[in-house]
Amino acid sequence: MTSASEPSGCLALRFFASVALIVSAFVIAVPAQAVDRKLLTEQVKGEFTHAWNGYKKHAWGNDDLKPLSKSFHNWYAEPLLMTPVDALDTMYLMGMKAEADATRKYITDTLKFDKDIYVQNFEITIRILGGLLSAHQLTGDKKLLAMAEDLGTRLLPVFDSPTGLPYKNVNLKTGKTRGEISNPAETGTLIIEFGTLSKLTGKPIFYDKAKRALVETYKRRSPIGLVGTRINVETGQWTNTGSHLSAEIDSYYEYLLKCSILFGDTDCRSMWEDSITKINTYLADEGENMSKKNVSGPIVIGELWYGHADMNTGMRTATTTGALDAFFPAVLALDGDLNRARALQDSMFKMWQVHGIEPEVYNYKTGKVEHAGYPLRPEIVESTYYLYQYTKDPKYLVMGKRMWEDFVKHCRTDTGYAHLKSVVTKEKSDAMQSFLFAETFKYFYLLFAPENTLDFKMVVFNTEAHPIRRTWK
Repeated sequence: MTSASEPSGCLALRFFASVALIVSAFVIAVPAQAVDRKLLTEQVKGEFTHAWNGYKKHAWGNDDLKPLSKSFHNWYAEPLLMTPVDALDTMYLMGMKAEADATRKYITDTLKFDKDIYVQNFEITIRILGGLLSAHQLTGDKKLLAMAEDLGTRLLPVFDSPTGLPYKNVNLKTGKTRGEISNPAETGTLIIEFGTLSKLTGKPIFYDKAKRALVETYKRRSPIGLVGTRINVETGQWTNTGSHLSAEIDSYYEYLLKCSILFGDTDCRSMWEDSITKINTYLADEGENMSKKNVSGPIVIGELWYGHADMNTGMRTATTTGALDAFFPAVLALDGDLNRARALQDSMFKMWQVHGIEPEVYNYKTGKVEHAGYPLRPEIVESTYYLYQYTKDPKYLVMGKRMWEDFVKHCRTDTGYAHLKSVVTKEKSDAMQSFLFAETFKYFYLLFAPENTLDFKMVVFNTEAHPIRRTWK
């Protein structure tokens, strides 16, 4: 990302980067071996093209491909071109300019938001609004920015609750809202997209509404500093007090940190610094060696997981993690805490290796899978990419190669890629969500691609992996 001043986390980042060179990670021993990055880059691009061609052949004009039945799925009564919008910036990054340009023209000619349908604000924001903004920055196409502004304006009514916390759903035509029970991920994962729209259009309302939602979520943390799983946006009362880094909370924390980096927002930085202290205090499950020094001085990393606790008491309620939690090593690395990032990534990779691919829910105390599905999630690949960028440790290339080979082996079909009903049996299910193109393929590609493919230090990825650059003053 472009910034007028160095983010406050950079000094810490340099310190931890130097410490990381002498860190010993004991959880997973990844054998040193040569990784043919050029070959893997070509493979990822080839598999992206394979899945994209399957979508074009069997689901063009619709949201998602159903790869087993060779049909399509739409989220709502009318399609919103989820896959083309989500895939667009990845195509440009892969050098598929002709295909990307044709897809971009199709989107600007075809996609309209004046539709009498209720949509989920969070998903539309991270996928479509984020995708349009990122593609606009990559291409300079003003039509994409105009579409983003039209969509953002139609989403604004979600913030018209008594608390300023957004409703879950909004009608794109009428502006009517519904869904008063929401969660921190949906109330607090909007500032990157709405904030960027605000900066690019010069309209403060988008930033202000999303910023207030983020602050109002934070203000309702418990006396010990944790947030819960579900909240009523009209009353501001929690309806589920479970606290964790998993689904319904995860990206709230991600956006506190990324808001501070992308926009230089000191409020977000303060909220993040307070939050990460409480996360490490109450949610972390650390091995006995974690953060301790051995006799000779260097820090020795032990096993690290993050579990579930009650937001009010801090009492441990579950020792489960899963595919969605695997985003957190990337966030820790972005914050400069490479010791914890390395340790947690090793734990996540351990979870992956139990069945050769990661499950939705895994009990790290018992070693048992509690929810065996795998919907092509990208988070562990994302964290592998971040850790390689910050450490240049070839261990993460080897780790990524192993995950890539497992991913192709278990999820590929003759027309695309399919979710797994079970990582144990490897039985497939008939779904292929758009984030496969936006995130999973993108992070695999960027992990192996030449360093000049994307300037990692100049972008902030939204939670759908759409890269945003600070192009404003």
